[in-house]
Amino acid sequence: MNNMEKNGILNLEPPATYQLETLKLRALSEVCKLIGRAVHLDTTLSRILKVLHDILHMERATLVLLDPNRQRLSIRASYGLSIEEERRGIYGLSEGICGQIFQSGSPCVVPDINSEPMFLNRTGARNKIKKEGLAFLGVPIKVEEKTVGVLTVDHLFGPDVSFEEDMSFLEILATLIGQFLMLHHAISQKEEKLVEENKSLKAELHSRFNRHYIIGDSEAMQEIYRLIEKIAPSRATVLLLGESGTGKELVARALHESSTRKDKPYIKVNCAALPENLLESELLGHDKGAFTGATAAKPGRFELADGGTIFLDEIGELPILLQAKLLRVLQEQQFERIGGTRTLTVDVRIIAATNVDLQTNVDQGLFRSDLYYRLNVVPIQLPALRERRDDIALLTDHFLRSSNERNNREVKFTNTALDYLTAHNWPGNVRELQNLIERLVILTDKQIVEPEALKIHMDRLPTPIQQMNKSLAEPTEPPHPGHSSLKDLERQEIEASLRRNGWVQARAARELGLTQRQIGYRIKKFNLARPAFAQAE
Repeated sequence: MNNMEKNGILNLEPPATYQLETLKLRALSEVCKLIGRAVHLDTTLSRILKVLHDILHMERATLVLLDPNRQRLSIRASYGLSIEEERRGIYGLSEGICGQIFQSGSPCVVPDINSEPMFLNRTGARNKIKKEGLAFLGVPIKVEEKTVGVLTVDHLFGPDVSFEEDMSFLEILATLIGQFLMLHHAISQKEEKLVEENKSLKAELHSRFNRHYIIGDSEAMQEIYRLIEKIAPSRATVLLLGESGTGKELVARALHESSTRKDKPYIKVNCAALPENLLESELLGHDKGAFTGATAAKPGRFELADGGTIFLDEIGELPILLQAKLLRVLQEQQFERIGGTRTLTVDVRIIAATNVDLQTNVDQGLFRSDLYYRLNVVPIQLPALRERRDDIALLTDHFLRSSNERNNREVKFTNTALDYLTAHNWPGNVRELQNLIERLVILTDKQIVEPEALKIHMDRLPTPIQQMNKSLAEPTEPPHPGHSSLKDLERQEIEASLRRNGWVQARAARELGLTQRQIGYRIKKFNLARPAFAQAE
């Protein structure tokens, strides 16, 4: 050791005041972090008080807040108190030391609680304490200059540190808690406002449409609503039938929202949108290591829907091998994840939908008959748009308003234009109507739309299906006596697309907006054979 060290010139030990300031800064830093990532009010308040114990070795603390009725003070969070002691911490607005601090809005120090008659010890937390001269400190919690509570602690820094140090620290802490309470109150008010706006929006939708948020007052739709009301409360499996674009997903959602499961999950799966090799994993889930890339276990859609409803759209596209596993889920509500050995049990209501004739698929061996009968417990046939022409004006108004708002336009239809829309046969149903209006609002140069403008846009529909039904878009002309059936037209369009794409099914499917399974089924259905010249090529 050199002379400087002997003489005390080099001192590596920080003074006590430095240590105290370091502890205070650590505690305040931790409190700020808690407030910054706070989710739940009471949990965060309790953790703030625990910081005082963990860093400053405080034994007891309470946070007393004004109750919502503004009639009394009660402990909202504490440290060092049992649940029963905390429950006893209820005070009048001017009762005891807490009441005095609340009324005056000023801090208070009690050097010895044993000699202070205003110290009520209502919680009983200090009955077993033998310590002489136990000090008690309290500071007001303020929000926008109004006192809303009181923070109380036992002496923080020990008898060798002045009460002024305690009070200075507590006042800073009380300011942070007050800011946190104000922020929480602002967020709560915003959430309440959003809830009220949501309720108002739902009420408006109810009044404009009906309680299922489906647009339509026609007799055909009224029958659908009656079926929803009857079927929704039951546990029965529902099969939604109808052409593409008739609103099967809306009906599925309405069945869920009108059931006792409405507060539980609603999970949608499009069986045609997922590749066949991923569909089983999506539905049933997989365990870690089940296949290459399965680095973690993943719950399937049936697990996620437990207690609620799962909507299987395009059920007719479900691969035949997966149909057997779905049948087991329907019958026993049980399954295993891919690569797993544990049998999982779920409580799920199944709603399925298809736009193909499942009975025909059963006859052709494309769909299991036992699964079909399990799904077909309560079938609902959704009407095509041409079967509910009275709803076309309502739907047009709804889509037009939405599209105008999105595109900052003010496009309107004349009565003759509405008549033209009503007379159209709508092979694409509601989806076709919605897409037509969106396209027209974007492309039209005129604010008032006449039938001529409609006809132009309807003739320009880009998909072969709409070309196939071009003749149906002429409502003023009587049908030609020798007009082909829709089935013949569909066959012609499938074959024409295959020819245009060199009989490559994947390309033709993309052009027609179909999956490869769908176009494969139609090729088999229409017995379309690749010509010899195409094979030679």
